[in-house]
Amino acid sequence: MNYKTVYASPLGTIILRSDGTYLTGLWFKGSRDSAKHTGVFAEEDLPIFAQTREWLDQYFRGREPEGTVPYRMEGLTPFRRQVMEILERIPYGEVTTYQAIAQEIARQRGIEKMSAQAVGGAVGWNPICILVPCHRVVGTNGSLTGYGGGMANKCRLLELEGHDLRRFTIPKEEHGR
Repeated sequence: MNYKTVYASPLGTIILRSDGTYLTGLWFKGSRDSAKHTGVFAEEDLPIFAQTREWLDQYFRGREPEGTVPYRMEGLTPFRRQVMEILERIPYGEVTTYQAIAQEIARQRGIEKMSAQAVGGAVGWNPICILVPCHRVVGTNGSLTGYGGGMANKCRLLELEGHDLRRFTIPKEEHGR
């Protein structure tokens, strides 16, 4: 059985999904990420949702949350698993690049090169935004590209973590955030 509930964040409504034990999805309502989370959900307030709301409350108060929320990702290929493991290690308040992740995976696999575009596809697949911090991944040249939760939310999440957005390039269509 799949369950869902909502969380009222300062950035808008966030949907939480669970299998009853683990968090299995976290996304902004109405965002491009919504398409990843289809199916029938029962609305129930589960302990995992209370734990996730507490973590998000800390995060949106501008603090690095204590502890972790138990989550499970379904449909992980070995490549996606590698990318998600790297995302999980990006510290609060820091960013990395798609290229840096590609280089780390190439190093781990003992190969010369890995595609940053392939990494971008795996990062974009992430079903649990914020907790698995895909918003902390930027282009090598500092461009803020690709965020299923919306570029305005990516900008606001980075600002919340203390980043000065003037150091990044924001796509023109997103300046009016």
